Amino acid sequence: MFLILAKKKTSRLHYIAHLLLEDLLGIPFQITQSESEFLSWQGPRMTYGILIENELYLAANGLLFESGISVKNVNYFEYEGKPAIFPVYEPSSIFPFDIFSASFYLVTRYEEYLPHIRDEHGRFLANGSDAFKYGFLRIPVVNTWAIMLGKILSLHFPGIQIRQHKYQFIPTIDIDAAFAYKHKGITRTLGGFLNSFRRKDYHEMKDRIKVLLNRQQDPFDTFRYLFELQEKYKLRMLYFVLMADYGPRDKNLPVNNRKFLQLLKLISDYAEVGIHPSYASASNPELTGIEVNRLSKVLHREIQMSRQHFLRLEFPVTYRKLVNLDITDDFTMGYAEQPGFRASICTPFFFYDLDLDVETHLKIHPFTVMDGTLQEYLRLSPEQAIEVLTSLINEVKKVNGVFIPLWHNQTLNDHKEWKGWLHVFELMVQLARP
Repeated sequence: MFLILAKKKTSRLHYIAHLLLEDLLGIPFQITQSESEFLSWQGPRMTYGILIENELYLAANGLLFESGISVKNVNYFEYEGKPAIFPVYEPSSIFPFDIFSASFYLVTRYEEYLPHIRDEHGRFLANGSDAFKYGFLRIPVVNTWAIMLGKILSLHFPGIQIRQHKYQFIPTIDIDAAFAYKHKGITRTLGGFLNSFRRKDYHEMKDRIKVLLNRQQDPFDTFRYLFELQEKYKLRMLYFVLMADYGPRDKNLPVNNRKFLQLLKLISDYAEVGIHPSYASASNPELTGIEVNRLSKVLHREIQMSRQHFLRLEFPVTYRKLVNLDITDDFTMGYAEQPGFRASICTPFFFYDLDLDVETHLKIHPFTVMDGTLQEYLRLSPEQAIEVLTSLINEVKKVNGVFIPLWHNQTLNDHKEWKGWLHVFELMVQLARP
């Protein structure tokens, strides 16, 4: 057991100490305010914010002893070639920055509780984040800091046991639209033909006819390919399904469509399935519960995983809604317009509600990169995308984290604007698998 002496025991300090010490390093710990208990402790120990001569000491900047939310000056700098924030100016400290407060600030997404500019979908922008501004968005710095802390503790306490994590790869697929042309119903099919005609896209009209006559496979129907890839590489693959009523941003098949329901049951035979809460549900929270119930009834099981459609994530509203619905695992933590580590970490962690100053039981699984980010937002070529993916995978492997990419079934058709991207996906799988 590792003992920490602090001037105050707070839920913030316990939360981040649990993440860094117990979750990432495998070191059980206790926090005490009693100096006499600390000095009589026979095992490994450290003080936080309290300087005692000849004791291992980490200086504190005060964030973890506060309540409420206020604007912070992160004061970015580099330490031993690594990014660091929240500097402390005490020579006796084991780090020249408050590693606990810095990790807490990034993992809880503290800055997203403060006033900020949002995009057209109400999302926090990647370029508004400190990680983007200071150039460490593509580095899982919290994992890196934990490793640095583990090395110092091992040096001071040779008998301490540091857990060695194993790198993991979990590919995820969002099903926004299961089929491009098939099973849409007469109204949407005729509307599709009319839209193609107006755009003079006669090639699409021909493709639609061939698919409807079963002379060509529907371009979005890439599920058999995914099943075979999963079996070939022995992957754990997750799917997130849109179960929404039709709307401007929610365009999957009708939720009572027989072919669609058959597909969902087939997918659940091969992989784990979670809900993809609709675009509309962000402004109408009751819809999420309705959509979760729909999927639960189809699969005859409780739904525990989610990822927001369009990645519409608002702190703390979105996560509170999921907690109330008994969702246990969410995979929305990431940006649409930039790859990297939104919470500066590449391992799962529990959501901490800053407004209430309480840790919840909702586990957050950060994803690293989305297909649309590379092709649609950054306009990368397949070759450039492979370079970015390789770099991100290597960053996760360095810290034995979890690499979670976000892909869509419709982008795996190797057709039109996605020509050449099937190779990108396959190469990513080969590079990323353990």
